[in-house]
Amino acid sequence: MDRNLALEFVRITEAAALSCTHFMGRGNEKAADQAAVDAMRRAFDSVNIDGVVVIGEGERDQAPMLYIGEQVGKKAADSIPVDIALDPLEGTTICANGGAGAISVIAAAERGHFLHAPDTYMEKIACGPETAGVIDLERSATDNIRAVAARLNKPVSHVTVVILDRPRHEKLIAEVREIGARIRLISDGDVSAGVATCWEHTGIDLLMGTGGAPEGVITAAAIRCLGGDFQGRLVFRNDDERERAQRMGVSDFDRVYRLYDLVKGEALFSATGVTDGPLLRGVRTLPKGRVSTHSVVMRSQTGTIRHIEAVHDLARKPR
Repeated sequence: MDRNLALEFVRITEAAALSCTHFMGRGNEKAADQAAVDAMRRAFDSVNIDGVVVIGEGERDQAPMLYIGEQVGKKAADSIPVDIALDPLEGTTICANGGAGAISVIAAAERGHFLHAPDTYMEKIACGPETAGVIDLERSATDNIRAVAARLNKPVSHVTVVILDRPRHEKLIAEVREIGARIRLISDGDVSAGVATCWEHTGIDLLMGTGGAPEGVITAAAIRCLGGDFQGRLVFRNDDERERAQRMGVSDFDRVYRLYDLVKGEALFSATGVTDGPLLRGVRTLPKGRVSTHSVVMRSQTGTIRHIEAVHDLARKPR
């Protein structure tokens, strides 16, 4: 991936985060999400890419913009062809409630290098670089936790697993508690949680459970940049979802996708915090009409991780 795109993508996630933060804590999920979508779509117009959204806001008839298949960027003769996976506001409920960990996020790869994941569920497991290669989605939670503990040379009771707080995870939560590992339950935002497994300061060792498949691909792109590990298996709720998956090229419904199945080549990942979370600080208001943002941008090709702290003068920003 062209390194010159890194800062361009940060500008896009910054724009989305700045726009939706106006709705932080106001209880209006739709307004927050729409603000992020509108701002991100406008920001793409200034970037010299020939981009195609492969993970986005849904099908064309479900989303007026940033839909799957939409072309974004300048699309000039010298534009770089890329596939885009995005979530303008990952954690709409978090933002609307003023909770922790909402972000705006984009991942990019060369054309054809992302799994075109259908809008269904995905069973997931993710870990950081120190335990890459020891996780296995086809093994039990108990076996995976013990393997991670052994690799990290610490007792199982010191292993922390992050899990979405959902009724479907009752058995998983019970199993993790039975073995004696720690649990951090989250209400939403498993992209942030998955990426957090790769950063020691978060204290998170594993992500487990079932969440959105599109978010799984975005998480995999970030983990690809960070040297961690990720596996996923699609979980279908009905025949309509299976048929849609077939139309998108999925033939083996029981396949366990490894990291390099989800992100086949080099990737770029950019995220800006909307509310404070384990990865990033949220947007902060400052005196004299200014706001601050905290972003991270990563490239798998070099392994470079850049944290970008910016101060924006809203009176000078184009609308």
